[in-house]
Amino acid sequence: MTTATSLDLADPDLFLDGATPYRIFAELRRTDPVHWTPEHDGGSGFWSVTKHADIVRVDRDAETFTSTKFVNLEEVDERQASIRRSLLETDGPRHHALRRILQRQFTPRAVAGYETFLRGLTARTLDRALAKGTFDFVKDVAADFPINVLARMMDVPEDDTTRLIEWGNRIIANQDPEYADVVIHSAESEKYRDLPFRSPASLEVFEYGRELARQRRGGDGDDLVSKLVNETPLDGQPLSAHDFDNYFLLLVVAGNETTRHAITHTMRALIDHPEQADLLRSDPSLMETAVEEFLRWASPVYHFRRTATRDVELRDKTIREGDKVVLWFASGNRDEDVFGNPDVFDVTRTPNDHVTFGKGSPHFCLGNALARLELRVMFEELLPRLADIRLAGDVRRVRSNFVNGIKEMPVTVTLA
Repeated sequence: MTTATSLDLADPDLFLDGATPYRIFAELRRTDPVHWTPEHDGGSGFWSVTKHADIVRVDRDAETFTSTKFVNLEEVDERQASIRRSLLETDGPRHHALRRILQRQFTPRAVAGYETFLRGLTARTLDRALAKGTFDFVKDVAADFPINVLARMMDVPEDDTTRLIEWGNRIIANQDPEYADVVIHSAESEKYRDLPFRSPASLEVFEYGRELARQRRGGDGDDLVSKLVNETPLDGQPLSAHDFDNYFLLLVVAGNETTRHAITHTMRALIDHPEQADLLRSDPSLMETAVEEFLRWASPVYHFRRTATRDVELRDKTIREGDKVVLWFASGNRDEDVFGNPDVFDVTRTPNDHVTFGKGSPHFCLGNALARLELRVMFEELLPRLADIRLAGDVRRVRSNFVNGIKEMPVTVTLA
């Protein structure tokens, strides 16, 4: 009999149906919440942390569980790390200084200023998509919407958004041969080992970002790129060329991919649970509460990894210095000890202590307020327009155990 403990969470094929990983997580939470997972692609193996409380504990303790050894499963040497290091792979005072460069642009007050723009953008996106009757929700709505917000924040031409979406797909979905130029762990990927996610697309993003930096350097712009090139971090250490490249690439990927997938998963959940959509139509005041359920349910990033800096006990397991420790946020968001009926999609759920953005962690998602606003505006604008929405074909998922993504979701709509 195949059990969760015999299945390989390092295998991205296990994540293609969307249901299998949650079945595995449920069994691990019940029987082995800190579980040693071997790797069969040359990796040294990792601890899978699946309980909400343990995920929060590890994520908050950057001294014991560092991000500096990188945050996905790939193991990098010191030379690679120094070249590829971004905000995500930095801890301590330097992380704080880098984060502060753009922190003001992502506060709830700052992003609230985008709401009027967002509603206009949403209306335009929905007008185009809904007029078709049948369309791919990912391509025509979920991908189109957040990338245009990011383009505005970076002050780049709207015509460039298609390229930004394509770069995000090629880089972050590096386990999916349909997206990636070079699949990670392939022999060919060794040629790109010094690039983020081992993706040759990173070179194109770097070139694009460097040209923007050249144009904005010395100016007084308030866009994200201008801030990166013209502000010195609080610690007095200017961004190196590598720092800028990797920070810019992180904005392009993280600022688009995660919200896009959260929107798509939410729409899928509302299709599968039409009574929840009806609740939101009948009582729009529920939307703010519903957004937290959207985020819990979607869990657009399955995991982030940390590395133990010392020997430490977690539950009944001894984690050794240097061990990889993988925080399965998607599992924490279904923990029975925290969420009543966790496998039920409930837009009235409160409290909703999800860990989608982290929780009390130094790495708490910088873009959390923007993601919440984007989700709220999208569904406040979309749901009243729909009398009905149904799947019109197969839902195809990204092959990845890192990003919880849907790459195609055909739908047919009937307008209200």
